Amino acid sequence: MKSVLLIGLGRFGRHIAKKLDELDHEIMAVDNNEERINQVLSYVTNAQIGDSTDKEFLDSLGVSDFDVCIVAIGDDFQNSLETAALLKELGAKKVIARASTGIQEKFLLRNGADEVVYPEKQLASWTAIRCSSEHILDYIELDSEYSIFEVKVPEEWNGKSILELDIRKKYGINILGIRERGILDMNVTPDSVLGKRDSVLVLGQPQSVQKCFHI
Repeated sequence: MKSVLLIGLGRFGRHIAKKLDELDHEIMAVDNNEERINQVLSYVTNAQIGDSTDKEFLDSLGVSDFDVCIVAIGDDFQNSLETAALLKELGAKKVIARASTGIQEKFLLRNGADEVVYPEKQLASWTAIRCSSEHILDYIELDSEYSIFEVKVPEEWNGKSILELDIRKKYGINILGIRERGILDMNVTPDSVLGKRDSVLVLGQPQSVQKCFHI
């Protein structure tokens, strides 16, 4: 369990609050809008109405006591930038901030943010990859070189084991899991046999995955 200071409760912030609650983290939520605060009360541990660009207000929250501070402000970049800078100045251990453009990402990283999330860019990338082939069911980019794909099992793989396919040696791809009838099995062994209706989670470089699955 981690203690999280979540600043900004628009749609993005509310989704974060809900997910953090599902993961059993302690959440202090902050927004300058009482209505937004009321919308997340059932998901958070504590909540306060206040201006995150007010240094005294932020200091009163005990910023340095939180494991991570998330700046989810989406409608005012100036406030987001000032908040990130103040959090770091007040001793925040880790600051994650939201960006809407590449320029915002650069400014945030230079002014207090340890990490930046760029939802529009990440969603655009996911959508482009996802709809580039009917074989791709899901996609997660790990870094500039490696990604995880969920891909339908090719017809010619039906009834064959991981050892027989040997795609790690041929393509440099690792099979992480097999989903059968909606249930994901991560206990993959060389003897695991693939079925026609299965999908697999694979880790590798996108170009290798494309070559392997003829995408």
